[in-house]
Amino acid sequence: MDFFLYSKTGQMVLAVLVFAAVVAALMVVARLADRFAGRTRIAWTLLVFAGPALLLLGVGLIYPALRTMVMSFMDGRSQSWVGLANYRWVFTNPESIQSFVNTFWWVTLVPLVSTTIGLIYAILVDGKRFEKVAKSLLFMPMAISFVGAGIIWKFVYEYRGAEQTQIGLLNAFLTGLGVEPVRFLQDGPWNTFFLIFIMIWIQAGFAMVLLSAAIKGIPADIVEAARLDGVNSWQMFRSITVPSIRPTLVVVLTTISIATLKIFDITRTVTGARFGTQVLANQMYDQSFTFGNNGVGSALAVVIFVLVIPIIIYNVRQMLRNREVRGA
Repeated sequence: MDFFLYSKTGQMVLAVLVFAAVVAALMVVARLADRFAGRTRIAWTLLVFAGPALLLLGVGLIYPALRTMVMSFMDGRSQSWVGLANYRWVFTNPESIQSFVNTFWWVTLVPLVSTTIGLIYAILVDGKRFEKVAKSLLFMPMAISFVGAGIIWKFVYEYRGAEQTQIGLLNAFLTGLGVEPVRFLQDGPWNTFFLIFIMIWIQAGFAMVLLSAAIKGIPADIVEAARLDGVNSWQMFRSITVPSIRPTLVVVLTTISIATLKIFDITRTVTGARFGTQVLANQMYDQSFTFGNNGVGSALAVVIFVLVIPIIIYNVRQMLRNREVRGA
């Protein structure tokens, strides 16, 4: 038994045996399903095809989520119950409150600005000869990971003393104009907004691609009818384009909002979540893994989860409403 528990080869052999046993069990269940009819057969078939996925979902998602909720009511070492003490810390500690404020600005500005830039850009380049090249330029940052983008912009924002040679692109440009270098990443609260710009730079291309596809999907007869009625560009945008692509707008806004609410990579890479740039995900990581306070870290994870729920509910409701409209 020790061979399977402590040996890597034994663990691999055990994993293969378990996998083979699961496959064999599914084959047996599938053969049994052929002997039934009606609803019983449907139930057995669902068990065969959905069972493994549901099992993995339970082990990889549901159980950890429930465990995290339980740990949020326990002390830092998850040994004794402390009630709501962890949540009291989350909503009263000045550092935690600062992370809430910063996260609010992230979730407010990134989706709105990214979607606005993507929409305007998609409209301006639609049908132009250089459309493909222009779209590629804006979409290119999406090919870069958040960590890679953070490293790039860290060098762009880099600051050195006024007497030293500036290696940061922006400060090199400013000093070339005779202006004093700026501490872009060290001085708050503006450093948070400089970090937010990095996320906007990445997400604008994502918004542009989806919205451009939605704009091209607007029926040509509607556009021609509006032009025959003599509408100008603003009226076309307000009365035709936006209502027609509203479902895509909702998807883009909610998707970027969820991604922004979980932002971690950029702040960790660029500033190390220092200088007042802390956000909820960084706070959760620091409490759980840097300070070893699993209780507060779990409470922060639960708070992030709760904040995501309304966005998901709104997105699902909009999708169901659009499906009803199309069905009608």
